[in-house]
Amino acid sequence: GKSTTLAALIDLVNSERACHIMTVEDPIEFLHQHKKSLVNQREVGEDTHGFAEALRHVLRQDPDVILVGELRDLESIAMALTAAETGHLVFGTLHTVDAAQTVDRILDVFPAHQQGQVRSQLAGSLRGVVSQTLLRKPGGGRVVATEVLRMTPAIANLVREGKTHQIYSALQAGAANGMHTIDQSLAALVKSREVDYDEALGKAGDVNSFKTLVGASGASTAAAGGSPWSNQ
Repeated sequence: GKSTTLAALIDLVNSERACHIMTVEDPIEFLHQHKKSLVNQREVGEDTHGFAEALRHVLRQDPDVILVGELRDLESIAMALTAAETGHLVFGTLHTVDAAQTVDRILDVFPAHQQGQVRSQLAGSLRGVVSQTLLRKPGGGRVVATEVLRMTPAIANLVREGKTHQIYSALQAGAANGMHTIDQSLAALVKSREVDYDEALGKAGDVNSFKTLVGASGASTAAAGGSPWSNQ
């Protein structure tokens, strides 16, 4: 569901802001028409050889907003960070399961001697992380569960100090700032009967946390019948 989310974000900017949007995608899945913004889309393999090469070209075109379909390597990530630091709104994706792993993945592509500097860059330029996973609904179709991180001063300090292992706890307590963990999202979907317990359990980031959030009644029903909603 990442492509759909990114397309919705670009469409929101396109509908509300007069600016220059440039995207680098592999492949292009959604074609954007010009609305309030001018949108130029580049496809890897057709218009460019790779994300890093495309980003170099994009930055010469004076964009306001940049979408990078995948942040795959050191060069692409470094260029995206530089673009964000110089005032561009940058959207990108990584193949990670939660917010803390996303931050770690960005840091880990850099050599150890650069990671302190990159932590400072990331703490100063990152605005948020959305992790998402799709789950099957009992009656057919799918529903999304999300984890949302917003770069509050407290989160920025954790990133800057290399304490990403504490991000999960900060998200758990971050509802007032619009944050939540994937387990909180999954538990809410189970309680609203949008997904079965077992389906959500398989996607949990912290199984014990998820079980606590759902409650003993949900877990015991699942043990007896395979799902708290399996007979309904």
